[in-house]
Amino acid sequence: MDIILYLLETIQYLYQQNCWLINFICRYIPLKQWAFDDSHSPKYQKFKMDALPVIKPFIKQDWQFLLEYFKWKYGKPVKPVQRRNGKSIPDDTVCPLCGAPHHYIYDNNGGHGQFLCKICGQTFVSGEQVTSPVRFLCPHCGHSLVPKKHRKHFTIHKCVNPKCPYYLHNLKKVDKEHLQESYGKNKYKLHYLYREFTIDFFRMDLDSLPKNASSLRFSKHNAYVMSLCLTLHVNLNLSLRKTSRALKDLYNIQISHQQIANYCKTAAVCIKPFVDHYDYQAGSTLTADETYIKVRGVKAYIWFIMDAAKRSIIGYQASTSRSVGPCILAMRMAFQHFKKLPDNFRFIADGYSAYPLAAQQFFHRFGEAFHFDITQVIGLTNDDAVSKEFRPFKQMIERLNRTYKASYRPTNGFDSIDGANYDLALWVAYYNFLRPHKHARYQVLNKVELLESADNMPGKWQLLIFLGQQTILNLQNQSLS
Repeated sequence: MDIILYLLETIQYLYQQNCWLINFICRYIPLKQWAFDDSHSPKYQKFKMDALPVIKPFIKQDWQFLLEYFKWKYGKPVKPVQRRNGKSIPDDTVCPLCGAPHHYIYDNNGGHGQFLCKICGQTFVSGEQVTSPVRFLCPHCGHSLVPKKHRKHFTIHKCVNPKCPYYLHNLKKVDKEHLQESYGKNKYKLHYLYREFTIDFFRMDLDSLPKNASSLRFSKHNAYVMSLCLTLHVNLNLSLRKTSRALKDLYNIQISHQQIANYCKTAAVCIKPFVDHYDYQAGSTLTADETYIKVRGVKAYIWFIMDAAKRSIIGYQASTSRSVGPCILAMRMAFQHFKKLPDNFRFIADGYSAYPLAAQQFFHRFGEAFHFDITQVIGLTNDDAVSKEFRPFKQMIERLNRTYKASYRPTNGFDSIDGANYDLALWVAYYNFLRPHKHARYQVLNKVELLESADNMPGKWQLLIFLGQQTILNLQNQSLS
């Protein structure tokens, strides 16, 4: 019994020592590390997306019902406005929210046209509503958001309540020395912000076809020459001028580089609908990234979304800006293969804030059916457990970027963003259906029975154009029915 008692006392002593050590580590050691950690530093607060606001719609009310309600609740009626300055307002002035007559309306700004309803508290100008039909409320304090900045595609609303708990919590993270500097608070994102998009990216047509593509009626050459151009230009990464020279040296076919560009543009218009609407049977893990290109010497961007299981590209977009709009369009192209997201769905991207903001817009638009979080792999080294676990997925999409850059580099940039879109559509078709991959044991990623019947690559390009034309006819029939 003495030995058991001694062992129990030893265990209790060791347990107390462990608790003391854990308390010491949590109190002192992590604080010094977290002070310089990217995920906790207030400098990186601007890259985090805030929650959606509380939306208060504009609902028409009855002023007589409100009068009876106030009388029942407070025991006394609401009296009309007493105008002591001798000024009056027009008799036809009516509150646009509750319909109260001019007897219950204040002159709110000294005769400059703004009025205030005494019953419902609505401000308006000459019978028109001043505030927007929809009010945005801060989800942390309930204060109305104020529009602060107007950008090209969105408006930034800000919670200006100085007692907002979200603002006070972020303010505590900032060192007092930094706050004492000139414009110290403006260097950090402290207040709650919400972006209201003025353009509905979910109504943009992803299947619209350009009108400046040439027809497939050949006057000098034939479809086989066109497929030869695609094979040399897309498969072998030759520039347009080198493709023209190769056709002259190998087959004695005289064709200009501009005609080859017209062939590529027409082929891209035909093939793109088939590539976009093909059933890839995507898995539950997607990875995304963006890379830059040059359009007339100016930086532009390519967005890729890849199925991590089959390595197929199911979403892509070329854009002149790195904003959230092209990110939403690329996500729409990827999510059109899902009726509902899988239960274990995971979307892996880098630390760029466009991806969480796009995911927030999908939840705002479609609700729980497309509610997902972004798994962000930040930095180049595995400094946290999330980056260590999901680094292979990030390397997968980075490898895709390098593969595309190898085919893009001979072009020395594009002349227009439309040219970048045409080239990207052809390259994605080649990558998904024609290119052998080591991951698939040097087979194509997506086997199409019709393409397997072709003996050479020019024949496969002709069959791809045929499949694209059939997809266009099916889409047109669906729109008419």
